[in-house]
Formats: sequence, structure tokens, C-alpha cells
Amino acid sequence: MNETAFSFDPDWMGTLTAPFMTNAFLAGLCIALAAGVMGYFTIARHSTFAAHALAHIGLPGATGAVLLSLPVSAGLGVFALGGALVIGALGKKASQREIATGTVLAFATGMGLFFARLSSSASQQMQSILFGSILTITDGQIVGFAVFDVLLLAVLAVIYRPLLFSSLDEQVAQAKGVPVNLMNICFMAIMAGVITIAVPAVGTLLIFALVVTPAATANIISRSPFAAMVVSTVICLISIWGGLLVSAMFPAPPSFIIVTISTLFWIVAKIIESARRR
Repeated sequence: MNETAFSFDPDWMGTLTAPFMTNAFLAGLCIALAAGVMGYFTIARHSTFAAHALAHIGLPGATGAVLLSLPVSAGLGVFALGGALVIGALGKKASQREIATGTVLAFATGMGLFFARLSSSASQQMQSILFGSILTITDGQIVGFAVFDVLLLAVLAVIYRPLLFSSLDEQVAQAKGVPVNLMNICFMAIMAGVITIAVPAVGTLLIFALVVTPAATANIISRSPFAAMVVSTVICLISIWGGLLVSAMFPAPPSFIIVTISTLFWIVAKIIESARRR
């Protein structure tokens, strides 16, 4: 074991003010906004499995992009979006979405491992894809994250009411004339985008900690959908920025610290909820 792991770094302020750390903080802000807002809809639509699966569905795109010497995020985004559209189109009901998600997930995971075996470069990139590397975010990626956030808020401003209605009560929404199937596809497509920008931070294996866990915590302590989205975004931001701060002070993988902080928020919220019920 590395004896320097989790040892205090006396020069942590220098690390914290380094350009790569500034990029990481800006990326964290963009990721928190997207993950926090869409996390609420993920919980409300009972689509946590789909959110988790989309990250793994993007795996063959990421490894395939390495094979073709293309940007990893581009391959990840294309496959995540493709999988999202297939799941959204095939899964018109919650039970059908689970089956469609599991089928696409199994096929995509196998394809990702196959691509990784074809290239040593893809195999070397696997750890970064699976666990993330927020400290290597570039200026170009930050611009892409910011553009995505603007587009996300613009789209949500247009479809917010029907998306929320279909998320809270799909059957009643359909009876009222809400295009439920279209909302399913829109939700999955937007979630694919969120996954694409969040994976560089925590990777495909730990994406749950940014998209689902803060939203689950917010639902416990919030009374309204909008409040839950705000609280979820704040928790996600604190988790990312707190993880970066702690990893600068005590050198450790930022993704592990980010996941730990996010999980601790959820545990504390569950304890408080249990105490109130008693």
C-alpha cells in the first residue's frame, strides 16, 4: 500500500489554486447543475436503473472512440444517446423500460469489453472511464459543459410542466393528453447528455452518486419539486467541491471523496427522517 495515501499535504493551497484545479471547480459547477436538476426527474420517474445503465451503455462508445483516435466524450455521448433513444422508444411503460434497459445494458457492456480487448490504449483508458478523472478536465470541455447547461435549462423551460406531470402521475397525464411517450424519449435523451458530462468527474461506475443520491436526499428534506431540484443541485455541488478540497489537502482520488460526501448527506437525511417518524 502507498504510505503517502491520505497523508496531509502542506502545500495544499498551492494545489488548490493550480489551473487544473480551477478547471475542476468550474466543471463541478456545470455538472452539479445538470445532475441536480435531472436527478429529481430520475427519482420521480422511478428511472434510477436507467440513469445508472446509461453510463455503462456509453462504455463501448468511449472505448470505441479510443480505437478510432476520437475524443472519448464524443463516443460516450453518441452511444449513451443512442441507448437512451432505444430505451425511450421501446419502454412505453415503467416495466417495459426496465426490460429494455437491461437488454441494451447487457449488449453494450459486452461490446465495451470487446472493444477494450482490441486495443491496449482502450484498456489503459478503462480506469479513467470507469472511475473518472475530474482533475484532467480541459478548457474546451468546460465550454462544452456550459453550453450543455444552457441548452438543458432552455429545453426544460419549454417542457417542464408536461415532463413534471408525466413524471409524477403517468397514467393521469396520458389521460389529460400529455404526450407521455414523447416525454419518455426527451427525458432519456437529456439524461444521456447529463451522463456524458458527469462521467469525466466520477466515471461510469460512480455516476449514481451525482445523479441519484443528491436527488434522493433532496426528496427527503424538500416539500416541492422546484425546492428539491435546488437542494439536489446544492448537495451535488458541495459534494464535488468538497471532494476536490479534501483531495487537495489529503492526496486521494477525488471521485472517491465526492461519492463519500454525497453518500454521507443521504445517510444523515435518512437518520433525521427516521428520528422524526419516531
